[in-house]
Amino acid sequence: MSFSTYVVPNGAKRIPNQAFSFDNFNEIHAGYFRISLSLCSQALLWKTLDEPSDGVQALRRLLRLLPYAAFILLWSLALFSLVSLSLIYILRCFLRFEMVKNEFLHHVGVNYLFAPWISWLLLLQATPFFTAKSVYYFVLWWTFTVPILALDIKIYGQYFTKGKRLLSGTANPTSQLSVIGNLAGARAAAEMGWRESAICMFALGMTHYLVLFVTLYQRLEGNKSVPHMLRPVFFLFLAAPSMASLAWDSISGNFNNSSKMLFFLSLFLFLSLVRIRVLY
Repeated sequence: MSFSTYVVPNGAKRIPNQAFSFDNFNEIHAGYFRISLSLCSQALLWKTLDEPSDGVQALRRLLRLLPYAAFILLWSLALFSLVSLSLIYILRCFLRFEMVKNEFLHHVGVNYLFAPWISWLLLLQATPFFTAKSVYYFVLWWTFTVPILALDIKIYGQYFTKGKRLLSGTANPTSQLSVIGNLAGARAAAEMGWRESAICMFALGMTHYLVLFVTLYQRLEGNKSVPHMLRPVFFLFLAAPSMASLAWDSISGNFNNSSKMLFFLSLFLFLSLVRIRVLY
């Protein structure tokens, strides 16, 4: 049933307007939060590069030449996309609860449920309106981190209770979203000065990442095993160590050798994904 109908003149029949219908919610899933995830990560990257530094990198100098309003515009665009997608998905939870439940129980769909909370955490860390020491930051960090921990318990609990070989049978590139969620929460906690909480979430994320990386390396059959529409998820291979590099930078207080190792790992994985086919 559609939301509206239009009337044809001269007493003709009322013809349903197919501009928008309840059926549109069938096509909306948590994977659409990839849009907000990319925008929020760009906002955080901009803020990170714009922070005071002893270095003289050309990219930092170039960003400082841009007006501050450009960053506010990017942050606002990320906020608008995230709020819009969140409201639409909340409506889907009410109107298509069974489909959301099926998504939660699916080995790929459940990983995308991390995406909105990761987006909110990234946007929180990039906010220009209050500092990490404020009460707003504290409350919002808990609001966005608790769902990630709940999803962690759901996913990790399956590995212990549903028998062996579950991970090897269900692991896929999107499984790294759970890793990124823990690392994003760790960085946000470190910004607040909660070193122990940050280390806890960092350890949880990196332990899962190591297990996932080895599992995927052994069983992944290449891009032929992944539908064409989902092939961009391969870039999550470099997103996880990149986020880990930022998180450890915030935990340790400086971009030390551990952060550099994670950065170079992500750079190597990036070059592996975009390799020139002519060379092979």
